[in-house]
Amino acid sequence: ARSNDQLIEAHERMTPAPRGLRVRTASATVLATFSAACTCMCQIGGASGFFVSPHPALSSSVASSSLFSTVADGVPPSSSPSSSASSLDLSELRSDYDEIEFPEALSKVDRLKRAAKFWSTAVPIIASYYGKMTELSFRETVLGECLTEEECALIWDEQHISGSAKLAEAVNDLKGFYVKTAQIIASRGDLFPKQYTDSLSVFTDSMDPMDARLVRSVVERELLHPDEAFEDVFLEFDDAPLGAASVAQVHRAVLSPAYGGPREVAVKVQRPSIESKLLGDIANLKAIAKPLRDLDALPLDYYTVFCELERQLADEFDFVAEAASMTRIADALGDDCPIVLPRATAGLVTRRVLVMDYLRGVPLSQAAEEMKRRGVDPDGPEAKLFGRKLLQGLTDAFGRSILETGFFHADPHPGNIFVLDDGNVGLIDFGQVKQISGRKRQTLAKVMVALDDRRDDEDPDDLKRIGDLALELGVVFKEDAPPVAPAAVAMWLFDGSVENLPGGYDKGELSPNSPVKALSSFPEDLVLVGRATVLIKGLSNRLGIPWSLSREWAPTARALLETENQPPKSQARVRFKSVRELVGKWARGKTEQAFAKLPSPVRLRFAKVALRLKERQERVKAQKNQNQN
Repeated sequence: ARSNDQLIEAHERMTPAPRGLRVRTASATVLATFSAACTCMCQIGGASGFFVSPHPALSSSVASSSLFSTVADGVPPSSSPSSSASSLDLSELRSDYDEIEFPEALSKVDRLKRAAKFWSTAVPIIASYYGKMTELSFRETVLGECLTEEECALIWDEQHISGSAKLAEAVNDLKGFYVKTAQIIASRGDLFPKQYTDSLSVFTDSMDPMDARLVRSVVERELLHPDEAFEDVFLEFDDAPLGAASVAQVHRAVLSPAYGGPREVAVKVQRPSIESKLLGDIANLKAIAKPLRDLDALPLDYYTVFCELERQLADEFDFVAEAASMTRIADALGDDCPIVLPRATAGLVTRRVLVMDYLRGVPLSQAAEEMKRRGVDPDGPEAKLFGRKLLQGLTDAFGRSILETGFFHADPHPGNIFVLDDGNVGLIDFGQVKQISGRKRQTLAKVMVALDDRRDDEDPDDLKRIGDLALELGVVFKEDAPPVAPAAVAMWLFDGSVENLPGGYDKGELSPNSPVKALSSFPEDLVLVGRATVLIKGLSNRLGIPWSLSREWAPTARALLETENQPPKSQARVRFKSVRELVGKWARGKTEQAFAKLPSPVRLRFAKVALRLKERQERVKAQKNQNQN
């Protein structure tokens, strides 16, 4: 029998496999289709969990908390301490790890096998679509058949069902970085068929969990002092995880008085040897993309995209850095943060284990299911009010982070966005963050202001000014791209309310006539900015709300530019404004608490009235902006 220490020491001696495998067997068409998900740049996932700051931010929408007052009565069985695996009596635990073996790091051969298995699944799926298109064209042009729209829809539905099932099976077998790709596809219902988003949505929240004894083995070695027992740190530690993702999984626990307890916390534990697996997967994608950088069939330089994702992914394995990033972003956004951010627990953070704040809630990907379980109509007024609150909160938080400090959460996806029981929105998993330079922040701010100030979507002067700023950001276009292409890309990325892009471009990024096709390369440090903007745009599409990030971010952008060009304003006025805003949020929070206690029929009536007022405000605001333009 090997002891716990010996197991982990053996794991630490393992070195990641080399990254540079060359795999050149995939066709450009397959790469373009597979990489389209990565081009969305909106979610390269992390561990799901239920964690929230102990100082919940007061929410900003009076009626929206009613939705979560129904959800707040409980949490899904998988996340409830009473319905999940029972908390362990730590005083009775025995250090019995005789059968526990740490996973070994991947070898070169293993990495090649993984790449071959994925592409052997992906290529036939893509080929089957081309085959189906050829078949339908033959039936129309040669056989003279005229299929109705219903018949064509049925044929393609069957094709999507078959393809999505095969892809989900391959991702489930391989896991690793391919799970992250599945998360991208699952979140983009505006781009991919429903059969694919439904089949791959299972990868958004949870994967196969680690053995509980292996989890405790890692926690003991990482956190405990030589003279400490497990129960000296944790009074309770749930055997079943709250969520299990590709890099780590999260467990609910209760801290002992010696560490500030009794207090509920979330404990994030990294999977042994996962680093070599994920980096090996992305190295394979880089090797495929590099020789294909100049092919016209590809809309982007995917090699650049994968290089940036590789750098960001490498940071995700260091939980000490994640804790520092979490604190930095929370401090920068301050008490008036529109969403709730977790805080790390001092003294209980290592490279492989992170203890942080905990609160009950559900990830956004499970919100609709939980609403149905609680008798709330996902298409009703309460849900629609929350949709607006969610959209506004994420827009404000990311806008301030990107423009004010340049340091922001770079891994937003529905598994990392939480619907909290108190009606607030939470954002977790800070393993991937990004810092952009002050020069880039300033130029981004100018882009937002130029988009917001434009008189018309086709005005030549406006388009030139916007396009020049886009080029200043470092975006490179193909030689045959029309002059309006830079402005079209900026509008596509930052203004989802535009109906017709300049130059006749289509809004869909997978369309053959997308402005993305005009791109030659995209600056690496802006790839993750794009992920955040595309996520918010995807959410607005799902909610059916035309949403302009440039219009919402313009006030912050103007303030940034004014601050750099003018002396600071009176501190007395700033303090008075801060106090006024704090009192207003306190009042709204108290109103929401009272509203949540009302009977369901009364809440529903109030929600309908609040939704009508909100929609009216949006129409007035849109009309005002249109008149100004």
